[in-house]
Amino acid sequence: MVTIDEDRTVNEDLNLLTSTKIVIHDALKKLGYHQDMFHLLEEPLRTLIVRIPVRMDDGTTKIFKGYRAQHSDAVGPTMGGVRFHPKVTEDEVKALSMWMSIKCGICDLPFGGAKGGILCNPRTMSFGELERLSRGYVRAISQMVGPAKDIPSPEMYTNSQIMAWMLDEYSRLRQNVSPGFISGKPVVLGGLESWEKAGAMGITICIEEAAKRRGVSIIGSRVIVQGFGNAGGFVAKFLHDAGAVIIGISDVYGALYNPDGLPIDYLLDRRDSFGTISTLFDGVMPNEELLTKECDILVPAAVANQITAENAYNIGAKIVVEAASGPTTLEAASILAERNILLVPDVLAGAGSVTVSYLEWVQNNQGLYWDEDEIEEKLRQKIVASFDRIYELAQSHRIDMRLAAYMVGVKKLAEASLVRGWV
Repeated sequence: MVTIDEDRTVNEDLNLLTSTKIVIHDALKKLGYHQDMFHLLEEPLRTLIVRIPVRMDDGTTKIFKGYRAQHSDAVGPTMGGVRFHPKVTEDEVKALSMWMSIKCGICDLPFGGAKGGILCNPRTMSFGELERLSRGYVRAISQMVGPAKDIPSPEMYTNSQIMAWMLDEYSRLRQNVSPGFISGKPVVLGGLESWEKAGAMGITICIEEAAKRRGVSIIGSRVIVQGFGNAGGFVAKFLHDAGAVIIGISDVYGALYNPDGLPIDYLLDRRDSFGTISTLFDGVMPNEELLTKECDILVPAAVANQITAENAYNIGAKIVVEAASGPTTLEAASILAERNILLVPDVLAGAGSVTVSYLEWVQNNQGLYWDEDEIEEKLRQKIVASFDRIYELAQSHRIDMRLAAYMVGVKKLAEASLVRGWV
């Protein structure tokens, strides 16, 4: 059991939830809030665990475990993605719902954070099995979600088709058309053209802003992207088109590296739907080795805990922009700061998707739709303003950008909780 008190006593072995609690604790303390506020915000207000029976193609029935965590609705309805993954845990979903609250606060959105997940392996499931699982999940959580309660969206291994099935099931249950119930859905159902690449757009904007602060030109900059799925693939494409040289990319099976640059368009055309490309080549590099190669910008866009105390001293980048959830441990972040490597945290870099989810929700509720250029401009304005505010706070308080981001993100949530009389 981990405790966090005014003496900040913590266990050495930190999981995602614990490390999130630590940063929230430090942010609230820096803002001058009493310990009671931390006790309110250290875990979600509610977490639902469900069991979903699904008829499989072979005629058997399999029971899947699912989660939905709602961190806080002090500011407004909660919002957050649903991931399908064989290693989803309750603690992970709780932590990610807290991150969503921080992201909403960073971008000044009228939401709290939520997150959902189903313990499954979508790679081994048929189209029909995925549809039945998606619909079963909505039935299981239907009482705690809705356009004015909690708005789901795509996340790891879920997409617009899965959101369409979930929307249809919710509409059947409620017996009305509710496009604002979910974001990241197909355009024909009220979704946005920009949604699929929104996360990568937000990350790329943060990379551009970070490069300006460190005097690095995007044109000719040497970039490594760890992870070649939706976020990593789009980031590599956007930066490549802007004139950067992508010298390394990776997937779950290994990494491709060429100091003279990789043919990004060629690789994107040949990757599979899960972002796998390295299996088509011989002699691939281990992912761990790619992280330590010298470059201007490193973008960890794969999974958590990739930059640790063991390899942080060997990171060869000037700038690290977190595109994945929690790719840098707290100890590693401190080491990078000591080495004057600028770390742009995930809660800021990853705020593009929730911002576009908000814009989609607004459109669905008012029935007035913007074109793609307008959406992208609104996204850019939000991300640039958020980056500026966090960077300036970090500089003025002489703290790293992660703590500064949490201070900005948690402030609105704490203020709303206070005026409601919750603390």
